[in-house]
Amino acid sequence: MGIDLIAVLFTASLLAQSATATQTATAPAPAPASTSAYRIAPGSPDGIGKFYHGREIAAVMGFEGAQWLERPERAREERPDQLVADLQLTPAMTVADIGAGSGYLTRRIAPLVPQGRVYAVDVQPEMVALLTTLAAQPGMANIVPRLGAPDDVKLSPNSLDLALMVDVYHELAFPAEVIASLVRALRVGGRLVIVEYRAEDPAVPIKLLHKMTAAQVRLEIEGSQLRWARTSERLPLQHVIVFEKTAAP
Repeated sequence: MGIDLIAVLFTASLLAQSATATQTATAPAPAPASTSAYRIAPGSPDGIGKFYHGREIAAVMGFEGAQWLERPERAREERPDQLVADLQLTPAMTVADIGAGSGYLTRRIAPLVPQGRVYAVDVQPEMVALLTTLAAQPGMANIVPRLGAPDDVKLSPNSLDLALMVDVYHELAFPAEVIASLVRALRVGGRLVIVEYRAEDPAVPIKLLHKMTAAQVRLEIEGSQLRWARTSERLPLQHVIVFEKTAAP
């Protein structure tokens, strides 16, 4: 997607903000942080001063960063083609792209599940406006944009075969609650795929709070009916860490 199209999408997002303002104003407030799950303490400039399993949660990249998500060199740097191949998609799958942003991965997944659908979920109304414009493009009718909440992906129980979070999990303000909502949304046997920049590698040119070790991801995700299945280090900069839902809640 070129810069000109991004500019068009941002214009569409501004027009859509008036339609989303009412929804945002009436959305329920996120649940308060559990004192047993989270710790509040002075944070770093790139964090929010909230800690989970010893990790400071990173500040969210705003919708103004959509052009960075669409940078031309991303295909070479991150190899999204390899990531999508590793997802093992089948034509009738129901997939959720959580923190879909501008739809960079969503539009690569949608053609591969022509009899299924792709829920493109984001908590920023401006990003949902971009996703709505994307869903109106030819060949993208199986994309379903959704406005999520900071503590809930807002998807129906037992509706997903696969949930994907690419460079998103480290920014979740309520990681425990979001994962719990995804457990509910996944079918038994469904997969959660977490993709994060490798914190183990200082050569990965990303700020520290926006990277995670594979061990930290597993520490935070395992349990709650999710079982670690495998970790792939095939991508140039990121882990691909796969979990499976093992039982109904």
